[in-house]
Amino acid sequence: MTGSSSAQPAFVVWALTRALLLLCVIKVITLPGPDVTSDVSVIYQGWYDVLRSGSYPQSDVTWQYPPLAALAILSPALLPFLDYASAFFVLAFLCDALVLGLLLYAGRGTARRTAGAWVWVAGVPLLGTTAYARYDVMVTAVAVAALLAGVRHPRVLGALAAVGALLKVWPALVLAGTARGRRTRLAWTTAAGTALGLLVLCALAAPGALAFLGFQRDRGTEVESLGALVFHVARQFGWQGRVELHYGSLEFLGPHVPLVSTLALGLSVVAFGWLLVWRLKARTFGVSTPADAAFTAVLLFTTTSRVISPQYMLWLVGLAAVCLVFRESRMTLPACLVLAATGVTQLEFPLGFVHVVTSDATGVTLMFLRNGLLVAATLIAGGRLWRDTVTRPAPEVSRAGPERTPASAP
Repeated sequence: MTGSSSAQPAFVVWALTRALLLLCVIKVITLPGPDVTSDVSVIYQGWYDVLRSGSYPQSDVTWQYPPLAALAILSPALLPFLDYASAFFVLAFLCDALVLGLLLYAGRGTARRTAGAWVWVAGVPLLGTTAYARYDVMVTAVAVAALLAGVRHPRVLGALAAVGALLKVWPALVLAGTARGRRTRLAWTTAAGTALGLLVLCALAAPGALAFLGFQRDRGTEVESLGALVFHVARQFGWQGRVELHYGSLEFLGPHVPLVSTLALGLSVVAFGWLLVWRLKARTFGVSTPADAAFTAVLLFTTTSRVISPQYMLWLVGLAAVCLVFRESRMTLPACLVLAATGVTQLEFPLGFVHVVTSDATGVTLMFLRNGLLVAATLIAGGRLWRDTVTRPAPEVSRAGPERTPASAP
């Protein structure tokens, strides 16, 4: 699909689906399952009150976010004529619109397409009200802007990656696929300098800026994670563990949980090792490689994480959308698998979350399906990224043009 042929239909579908989403989060339309918007009106607003007093929520173990997350929590103050929750939903909607605009603008031209915009149009409503009831849509907007700007401006990529990382860590991975040489030096040094400067400012501005580091350390195995499948199955055979609210999410607690949590961390280490080996071996970097690498990296760390919260799917949808802006990207199948996994995620949370928590047949089926789709997407994306950049012969510089260059190019 070209930019001119489907931009208008994409906008129309986006407007209709987002109107429906807004009606759901403001409760004109009520959906079954837990009220996901309560996190905004209770938890976020509670943090808002603490932050306005001049301190980070350093005594609250559920505050597990880098210091710039405070900006997202405080952002509803920009709309003082609305109550906190309504203002937050409006800002989430505006960030959603910003992502669509960036993708449609980037999708113009013969080497581009609006398939990326369609991924975003479809992916957000597939996640449901969770998309607007968490600040992840704001973080995803920063990551999408970073990747799209980085095509021509590596310093902007680095600066936005740093901002995103200090909002929620994972956007640092958008730097994984920068072409070796000058582009990497510019992007990575800018990111390091920006991050250091912002950290210093946050530490000086309020106490507790780094408290989140300790709160992450003792996380267990969350009920929706890949490792949790072990206990969902074990429950059918008499495992004596339990599900409890722990560090802000529902986690399995009981025999062998620490072992599974350690194995999940080990898988994440293996994922990091694969990413490092890929980075060292990659020879050919095309225009879509930064997006493809970022998508693959976030898939790796999301899938192997001890915690897979529903809003994590929004990260993957945003990065998949950027990949599909570029005609040369071969991430179409992994992107479709992510969209399917996002739809299943809404079925398990919030619609069927009681089934997941009780590990009944419906809950176990949903978790195997969603996590199976994520595993498949991760393996396929990793394989395609490797083939495109490591095993595919590097083109001659004279024939590569601006769309694909050898890794040794400056």
